[in-house]
Amino acid sequence: MAVNDSFAPRAKPGTNSKIGFAMRALCHRNYRLFFFGQSLSLTGTWMTQVATSWLVYRLTNSAFLLGLVGFSGQIPALLLSPFFGVWVDRLNSLRLLKLTQTLSMLESFALAVLAFTHTINIWNIIGLIAFQGAVNALDLPGRQRFLVKMVEDRGDLANAIALNSLTLNATRIVGPSIAGVVIALSGEKWCFLIDGFSYLAVIASLFMMRVGSPPIARKDTSVFHELKRGWDYVVGFSPVRSVLILVAGVGLVGMPYGVLMPVFAGSVVHGDAHTLGFMTATSGLGALASAMVLAMRKSVIGLGRWVAVCAFLFGAGLIGFGLSHWLWLSLPLLLVTGFCTMQQTAASNIIIQTIVDEDKRGRVMSFYNMVFIGMAPFGCLMVGGLANSIGAPRTVMIGGALCMICAGWFDRAQRNWPPNPARPGGLEILPKVGTGIKTASILTRLE
Repeated sequence: MAVNDSFAPRAKPGTNSKIGFAMRALCHRNYRLFFFGQSLSLTGTWMTQVATSWLVYRLTNSAFLLGLVGFSGQIPALLLSPFFGVWVDRLNSLRLLKLTQTLSMLESFALAVLAFTHTINIWNIIGLIAFQGAVNALDLPGRQRFLVKMVEDRGDLANAIALNSLTLNATRIVGPSIAGVVIALSGEKWCFLIDGFSYLAVIASLFMMRVGSPPIARKDTSVFHELKRGWDYVVGFSPVRSVLILVAGVGLVGMPYGVLMPVFAGSVVHGDAHTLGFMTATSGLGALASAMVLAMRKSVIGLGRWVAVCAFLFGAGLIGFGLSHWLWLSLPLLLVTGFCTMQQTAASNIIIQTIVDEDKRGRVMSFYNMVFIGMAPFGCLMVGGLANSIGAPRTVMIGGALCMICAGWFDRAQRNWPPNPARPGGLEILPKVGTGIKTASILTRLE
C-alpha cells in the first residue's frame, strides 16, 4: 500500500543524502528566495522581541505589564483572524505579503525612533505591539496560503512547512544571542533599528519571485457567509477540530511561559540580559532540532500520536523548569520544552495543511492562527496576574500540569477520527486501507 503518488515526495537532484532530502523544498526557486529572505528578517524579529521584553521589564519591573504587552500583541489575532482569513481566500497572496511585510518594517522603525529619541514608554510600546499583532493576523494566513504557490510539487509541502519551522527556530537561537550582546553594549534601540532593516531582505525576495497569478473568482456572498462556511467546515471535520482544540488549550495555559522569561532570568536564576538571551536561545535550539526531525520525515503518517506525546512532554518540561532555580538545570529543561512545543505546533500545522480543502485554506489557517496566537493573550494576562500573586515558578508548573491534561484528552479524541481524513481538493495523507486492518488512530495507522 502506498500513499497517493501525486502527493508523495519525488526524487530531485541533490536530495539523495539525508541532508539533501531534509532540504528538498529549497529546489523550488520561489520558496528558496523566501526561505533566505525570511531567515534574515526573522533574526531581526527575535532581536526585537527580546529587546522589547527586556525594555518593559527594565522600565516597569512588573510581571503583569510583561503579560499586558504580550496580550496587546496577540489579541488582534483572536479578534481579526477569522475575518482576515476570508479576505486571504479572495486576495492575491503575493501582493498581500508585500503589504504586510512593509507595514511590519515601518512598525520596527517607529520603535527605533522612539527609543533613539528617549520618548519611548510602556503605552506607545503597547500601541505599536498591538499594531504589529493586527498585521500578523493578516500576514500569517496569507503566508500559509502562499506557501502552496511557492512549492509547485505538493509532495514537498510538509517539508516546506518543516523548513519554515527550522528557519523560525534557527533565528530564535541567533537573534536573541545577538540581542543580548547588543542590549548590553548599546541598548534596546539598536535591536529595533536592525530589525527594521532586516525586513528589506524578505521584501526583496517577494519582488524577485515569478508567480503565476490566475484570476481569483469573485464571490457574491458576504464575508460573514464565507466565515460561517469556514466555521462549519472546521466544526464538522473532527481531525481539524480536535487539533485546533489542543492548540488552543496548550496556547492558553502553556505557551505564555515565554512572557515570564525575564522574571526567571532576572529574579529566579539571578542573571541579566545575557542570561535572558541564553535562555531564549536554548529554547530555540531545542525547537531547531525539532524542526530538523520534522524536515527529515518521509511522510506525515504517525504525526497524530506524536502530537499528543509532545504536548504531554512539553507540560512535564514546564513543571521541571518551574521547580528549577539553577541556570545549569533550567537550560536543559528549556531544550526539552523548545523541542516539544515545536513538534506539537508544527506537526499540528502540517496535519491541517495536508488535509484541508484548498478553497478553504485561508479561512482554516486563520482559525489555526486564531487559536495558536489568539489564546496566548489571555494566557499572558493570566500568567502575569498569577505570577504576581503566587510567583512565576508556581505559575509555570500549573500551566505544565494543564498541558499534560490537554494531551491526554487529544489522545482519546483522535481515536474517533474518520477512517480517511482526505477531502475533495485536499491532500490525501493516508494510503488506501485494506480490509481487515484495524487501528485506533488515522494518523498512526501505517508507520
